[in-house]
Amino acid sequence: MTAIDSAPLGEPGTAAPTLVHLSGDIGLFTTARLRQRLINVLGSSTGLLVLDLSQVTFCSTGGLGVLIGVQGRARARGITLALTGVPPRVARLLQISGLDRRFPIRT
Repeated sequence: MTAIDSAPLGEPGTAAPTLVHLSGDIGLFTTARLRQRLINVLGSSTGLLVLDLSQVTFCSTGGLGVLIGVQGRARARGITLALTGVPPRVARLLQISGLDRRFPIRT
C-alpha cells in the first residue's frame, strides 16, 4: 500500500512548497487511491508540490501514469510537481520512459 504524508514546508501563510512522502508499492491496486489523494493535496498546494519517493519500493507503468496525470493537473493550477528521493529502480524506469526529462528531480 502506498502511504501519503503531506506536510507544508516553511512558515504558515506563505506560498511554501508542499512535501508529500510516498511509500510502498505504486501499482495496480494502489494507483486509483494515490491519484485521488494527490489530487486532494493539490487543492491546498501553492507553487511547488514535491513528491518524496525515497520509500517507494515499486512503481508500475500505471504509477507513472498517475504522476503524469497529477503533473498535468498541477500545471493547470500553476503548480510545479517535482520528485525527490527517487530510488534507483524508479529512476531507471523514469530514464527508460524518458520521463526523467519531464519531471524536475531534486536530490
